[in-house]
Amino acid sequence: MRQQFEADLRSLQEMIIELAEKTKKAVIKSMDAFRNENIELALEVIDEDDRINKLEKEINELILVIITRQQPVAVDLRRNLTAIKIAHDLERVADYAVNIAKSTIRIRGRQDNLPLENIEKMHLLGLEMLTKATGAYRTEDLQAAKEIGEIDDKVDELYGTTVQTLMSSIADSPEHVANIMQMAFICRYLERIADYATNIAENIYYLVKGKHYLLNQ
Repeated sequence: MRQQFEADLRSLQEMIIELAEKTKKAVIKSMDAFRNENIELALEVIDEDDRINKLEKEINELILVIITRQQPVAVDLRRNLTAIKIAHDLERVADYAVNIAKSTIRIRGRQDNLPLENIEKMHLLGLEMLTKATGAYRTEDLQAAKEIGEIDDKVDELYGTTVQTLMSSIADSPEHVANIMQMAFICRYLERIADYATNIAENIYYLVKGKHYLLNQ
């Protein structure tokens, strides 16, 4: 029975890591679509979200099987509960990738003097956080989890600065207000992606330590 339990836990970890990789690819693809004004690529992100949702559902079903069949002790139960939370956070990240794709479709033409560089920085920091989160989950690396919280502070700072710049640009380009608002939404989605990566890091702390820690305060 214990051998089967260990095998189930390994399968669960592999599925979580697969979900993390699919989610990260969705974020990359959505920002590629935004960067290149590629509507077809944005539509692919939207269409592929069903696969991510299906994988999250399969993860939850496996966890239910593990809990009901094995009746795990406290430490093993914590591992399963953490997996549920991390899978949910990853699925939410994928949803924000879809939102970026939808905003990309709504944007009609670009104007100059907008903070595209800052948006790109937010994107790259978010990817770094997701990569660290995946590795930290695989190896239970608390140092990597701690670094995720530190990166989140940088994303928050960029978010505030970038949105302020976008809102200020409306006065100079009122005819572009719809596009500017969609770019502000994209900034918000990137900031939320970073928040969910931080949630994953906090769940890794809970997995290892059995206590809840807030990493972005």
